Amino acid sequence: MAFIHVKRVGDTSYYTLRVSTRKGDRVITRDLCNLGSDLSKVDLGSLEKKYHDEIRKSYKTLNRFLETNHYLEKAKKEKPVSDAYFNKEQMLEISAIHLHYRARFLKLDNLTQTEIMENFTLNFAVNSTSIEGNTITMKQAHALFKEDIMPKDRTLREVHDLTNTKKAWEYLMAKKPKIDIGLVEYLHDMLLEGIDARKGFRMHDIRIFGQPFKPTPARYVIPDVKMLLRWYEENKNKIHPLALSAFVHHKFENIHPFSDGNGRTGRMLMSYILFLSGYPPMVISRRFRKEYLDVMNEADKSLKQGITKVDMNYYKELLEFIYSQYRLSYWDIFLV
Repeated sequence: MAFIHVKRVGDTSYYTLRVSTRKGDRVITRDLCNLGSDLSKVDLGSLEKKYHDEIRKSYKTLNRFLETNHYLEKAKKEKPVSDAYFNKEQMLEISAIHLHYRARFLKLDNLTQTEIMENFTLNFAVNSTSIEGNTITMKQAHALFKEDIMPKDRTLREVHDLTNTKKAWEYLMAKKPKIDIGLVEYLHDMLLEGIDARKGFRMHDIRIFGQPFKPTPARYVIPDVKMLLRWYEENKNKIHPLALSAFVHHKFENIHPFSDGNGRTGRMLMSYILFLSGYPPMVISRRFRKEYLDVMNEADKSLKQGITKVDMNYYKELLEFIYSQYRLSYWDIFLV
């Protein structure tokens, strides 16, 4: 396995391409070449030609290391500082992602951008619906989206769940509508097409079994949604987009304005807020479903004083979770 070793001398990092092999119970490591101190000058393509056998299986990992570290160094030069929501290290990582997104992804040709965004849509659809119980696998979803092959032993509801998500995200990307109460309702209607006939904002009170929070009473649903969207408008140029998208998502789920489909609608709004702010959209992985629900529940305590309150004593864990998912999904999906 090939990897890049980092050695720090004073304030400077020096890099070496190394390869490790196992022989019996021993792991033997040897240097292939020195890479210097400037990762922007490292040409992985040339290294692969020279050390093809050693690099071939580790190419993706090496590329990720080079790209992430290169853009972290670029971000350091911009000297991002901590704010009320993210510490200095987190802001550095977020800035590196933003720089890469603008300098690399947005500079790709239209066809390549489209292919990557289709990959995002696939990942988003599978993970978001899986959090709600959908059992269609990534492989089955790929066959459904790319080849129109229906997955075996899966319900039509699950199929609609995925195809509706794809349709709704593609609508946002094509039309780029303003976020308002009409869009929220329209997105929900698209996501629940063929799944649940109860369209529009709920007119009845509900209880969420197994969850500690109490959704907004029916008579206050529309006023609370309007209040949340007004709060979003007032803060979209004041609060960092990643924090703002997390706050809106959590507050939206606490209102729980629909009979079904609240989570799917809320996660789509979260990613769309990021996109409108010039940041890449994100995926919350189904692998972290329990942690996701736990930090959402913890953040509920912030809203005891009102739907627009932000008490960082209770939002800290949610923001740390969203930050970790943002890093994970971006470098997994948008790194070419």
